[in-house]
Amino acid sequence: MSDLRKIIIDDQEIEVDPRLTLIQACEQAGVEVPRFCYHERLSIAGNCRMCLVEVVGGPPKPAASCAMQVKDLRPGPEGAPPVIKTNSPMVKKAREGVMEFLLINHPLDCPICDQGGECDLQDQAMAYGVDFSRYREPKRASDDLDLGPLVETHMTRCISCTRCVRFTTEVAGIHKMGQTGRGEDAEITSYLNETLDSNMQGNIIDLCPVGALVSKPYAFTARPWELTKTETIDVMDALGSNIRVDTKGREVMRILPRNHDGVNEEWISDKTRFVWDGLRRQRLDRPYVRVDGKLKPATWPEALSAAANAMKGKNVTGLVGDLAPVEAAFALKQLVESLDGKIECRTDGAKLPAGNRSAYVGTATVEEIDTAQFIQLIGTNPAVEAPVLNARIRKAWLNGANIGLIGDAAELTYEYTHMGNDRKALDDLTKHDFGAIKDAPSLVIVGQGALREADGAAVLAAAMDVVEKTNGKLLILHTAASRVGAMDVGAVTEGGMEAALDGAEVIYNLGADEVEIGEGAFVIYQGSHGDRGAHRADVILPGAAYTEEQGLFVNTEGRPQLALRAGFAPGDAKENWAILRALSAELDATLPFDSMAQLRKALVEAVPHLKMIDQVPENEWTKLDAGKLGEASFVTAIKDHYLTNPIARASEVMAELSANAAARGETAVAAE
Repeated sequence: MSDLRKIIIDDQEIEVDPRLTLIQACEQAGVEVPRFCYHERLSIAGNCRMCLVEVVGGPPKPAASCAMQVKDLRPGPEGAPPVIKTNSPMVKKAREGVMEFLLINHPLDCPICDQGGECDLQDQAMAYGVDFSRYREPKRASDDLDLGPLVETHMTRCISCTRCVRFTTEVAGIHKMGQTGRGEDAEITSYLNETLDSNMQGNIIDLCPVGALVSKPYAFTARPWELTKTETIDVMDALGSNIRVDTKGREVMRILPRNHDGVNEEWISDKTRFVWDGLRRQRLDRPYVRVDGKLKPATWPEALSAAANAMKGKNVTGLVGDLAPVEAAFALKQLVESLDGKIECRTDGAKLPAGNRSAYVGTATVEEIDTAQFIQLIGTNPAVEAPVLNARIRKAWLNGANIGLIGDAAELTYEYTHMGNDRKALDDLTKHDFGAIKDAPSLVIVGQGALREADGAAVLAAAMDVVEKTNGKLLILHTAASRVGAMDVGAVTEGGMEAALDGAEVIYNLGADEVEIGEGAFVIYQGSHGDRGAHRADVILPGAAYTEEQGLFVNTEGRPQLALRAGFAPGDAKENWAILRALSAELDATLPFDSMAQLRKALVEAVPHLKMIDQVPENEWTKLDAGKLGEASFVTAIKDHYLTNPIARASEVMAELSANAAARGETAVAAE
């Protein structure tokens, strides 16, 4: 680290890193500097001029604090520290002038603007602007853009801060937006009127400091002060992005990201952001029992009695779905094992070794991607499996990282070396002499697609071999939010899915909708949506979705995180752990807890690291015995990014995005 330098900001002397910009130094001193174009995760544009400050002894005009570094400041007389003023008359007059210019062409349609109430332009006009305008001429207008089904545009409101351009180019990795024209004809536009096709485009809604870019599905449905805000965890992928769920009454109105440097920074994927309409559709809001081949509505006592009668004295298998919280998986495991049954969470057939956390989670944290110099991807397409994690890999690439891929070639928003897509390429990699790589931070990321075939354990062992030879770290990229937590509580059967389903007379399906269950077995389905699992069920027990109950989720790097309840489940639906507790009483095998607190206590006693909320436990490295690699090619775990779970399949927005992606995927044929 460089030697610290003393500077004086508003009569307050502080020591800062000379590489910091003045706006960052002011933040360290606790001094607020207004800004529109500056954003700490984007490159510096320096074009809104709102962050002007006075440099004492410098030029007789204010300086843009976002574009000037501390090391550029000249010392005062006799070597005194440089002096910055953020509230002098010069600065005040400059800010008022900038604000007046910004509002010259702004339409001032706050009453009908979706940004009203959380708009930077409103807030800063109140705090730093003046209450009149000297401008009497007609205002400039701009045509609105069609950016697709997610982002609605009102470009007359745009103040040309270019945050959206910088985000799409730098973070999302698509080159579709820019500024054209000069003077009053300058406007932000998409090149050739193209729509955006990134899985992260919704973040430009949060970045836009005015109402030029707003959410199309959320438009005109609520005002911010009407919403109840709940901080929770996302389950659309296994990254465990930190989110805020905003509800109005019983309905989820929108989902926004929360800042968490170790997980999702301040971005979320479009699936996370726009899946909320799926929480309203195709919901299971009452129990059902199949009578004479048809599902008929039932009361809770009838449904629990039917389920208990079916389970008594039978071979029971419990399946843990992709969205189940750890508590529900733990309760199901205890219930099923008290009946001498089997339980399995690896419903996609992934050969993840039970009990070896360094092999089913890895040893790396998500944050370590940023500083890795070498990243090896095996059997994964992070752009669809975890778009926010993919943006981190892009950041590492921009910082000079070399990236290799073994698996299907795909558009990943960064350049990589494609080393083949079969087991032979992996075998060759294990024999490679890594030389200089051994001294640089390196990472191996293994996807679920690599672990689903019969030789999945051998693939994982080979990947761990590469990790050892490079002195690197391993990250298993999961696709299911519940998988790591269910593995932690031991919801597994020796031999995987085949062994679990072998001889099963009753299958207790806890939201596993991606599994085809054949004829013969009696199926009890507990879940939130009328999806594939519910259609096959003989008894349906309606459970809460992820926004409707408290729950622990362990993300792909092994970090336990707490999801909080934002609303209540519809109709007669109950919390998942409570359903299992009630059923256990019917079975005369009552589970030893009557509240979430008691359940958590039992859970932490069984698996101590689950009490380390928001910490990544260190996993002791345990090498797997390498089996023989097969002949198969690697396939990506996810076929359709937008339709991976019951909530997404119930969402109209996700259906439209899926159709658009399929249409883009069809090869354009030239007119003959």
